[in-house]
Amino acid sequence: MIDISFSTEVRPQGGTGLSAILFCHGESFAQGAVFRRHDEALGGALSRAVALRDFTGKAGQAVSLIAPAKDVAQFHLLGCAPAADEPQSAGTAARLAGGEAVKLLKASSIEASAAVLLLEAGQAPLAAEIALGARLGGYRFDRYRTITGKAPALKALCVALPEDGQAEAARTGWKELEGLGESVFLTRDLVNEPANVLFPEEFTRRIRELESLGLEIEVMDRARMEELGFGALLGVAQGSEKLPFTVIMRHKGDAGSDRAPLAFIGKGVTFDSGGISIKPAAGMDEMKMDMGGAAAVVGVMSALARRQAPVNAVGVVGLVENMVSGAAQRPGDIVKSHSGQTIEVLNTDAEGRLVLADLLSYTRQTFSPALMVNLATLTGAIVVALGSNYAGLFSNDDQLAGALARAGEETGEALWRMPMGAAYNRRIDSDIADMKNIGGRPGSSILAAEFLKRFVGDTPWAHLDIAGTAWVEKATSITPKGASGFGVRLLDQFVRLYQARH
Repeated sequence: MIDISFSTEVRPQGGTGLSAILFCHGESFAQGAVFRRHDEALGGALSRAVALRDFTGKAGQAVSLIAPAKDVAQFHLLGCAPAADEPQSAGTAARLAGGEAVKLLKASSIEASAAVLLLEAGQAPLAAEIALGARLGGYRFDRYRTITGKAPALKALCVALPEDGQAEAARTGWKELEGLGESVFLTRDLVNEPANVLFPEEFTRRIRELESLGLEIEVMDRARMEELGFGALLGVAQGSEKLPFTVIMRHKGDAGSDRAPLAFIGKGVTFDSGGISIKPAAGMDEMKMDMGGAAAVVGVMSALARRQAPVNAVGVVGLVENMVSGAAQRPGDIVKSHSGQTIEVLNTDAEGRLVLADLLSYTRQTFSPALMVNLATLTGAIVVALGSNYAGLFSNDDQLAGALARAGEETGEALWRMPMGAAYNRRIDSDIADMKNIGGRPGSSILAAEFLKRFVGDTPWAHLDIAGTAWVEKATSITPKGASGFGVRLLDQFVRLYQARH
């Protein structure tokens, strides 16, 4: 993890071997006081490089100078003005710029364990967001590398601002965002862990560690879930030797009020073989990430606790393995859910919705929440529809859907609202039970959402299908290849927006 600090502007000094990046926002960057000062100190080297490379300060542009002075190891100019056809919030642009800075330093042929990011005065209000992007971009999951060793990593980053007051304001903003970054890392670590390490019992143990943040943790074992009638969830778990658990996390940031809590529910299938409806071998290794929804819920509950958010929230995750054995659930089985509704299981690889069915019903009945948002790596069809750029958003409430979409825009964790309706819902009616867990391939992501909707009643509810965003094949400036931590920053911002309205 990169150590972040803030100070007044750091200038090249003898013997420091300075590695520096100056952010340039659009064509006016050359008029900035920090640019002019460093250009002068380097004998006009920055201006000459800008002219030779036709550098205009657009995002994606960079100019690098290696050893432009005896006390400067490397000096980079990084463009951070987004293109007109790619509108971004100021915060998103700042985070991406911070991530790009770390990426640029990593790509440099010069090893730098410490570096400085130089900001102009106008960029100072976004210093903490830039730092968050740098922290996120510096994430590495290499705890299992032993033979090849661990690659050199950037260990410390100083964000330098022109004025003392600006640095102090940035430190204040960073106090909250630092905890958010740590919560994203928690989610990424959970999703990246192999399934032989992170099975339901170990996942439960790691959640218990969050009691140190002030979260109240309740664990329900198989016997308790049987008492409650969690027939849908337990049907998924019955083929595995690993015991299933449901874990409830409670954050009481507004304990003195009688306001109903916000509820976040996550699918936690720690490995998904598909069960008897077994998946193809190709790509099955990635099914360790099928608990990405639960990991995101754990991450957001961690974030709320770390910043002591003045809101009541409950996080509920169902942790199971979906495995093949003589005890495994069979296609054609009928299970009874916590709600009392019966489900004909036509495909054992459509298991996540069975886990969520019991969690949604239990959460609604037990906590009477103001709203429920569930996250799940639920369907491959949403990946076909939206790729890795958007998560699918399904909801029975326009206001809730709008607030989530806005939070997505502000954090860069984008959502795309998908249709729902009675015509889709009828397709999951069963001839011999209340419903079936699949309804055919056309519109299958929508059918999965309609299935979940049958367990939420009149509670405002949203389903986020994060199958395409929880695990990514191509790294970005702030998201590594593999686990992205998608949903943590999104829901943290959603809670902030909710607090502002209430």
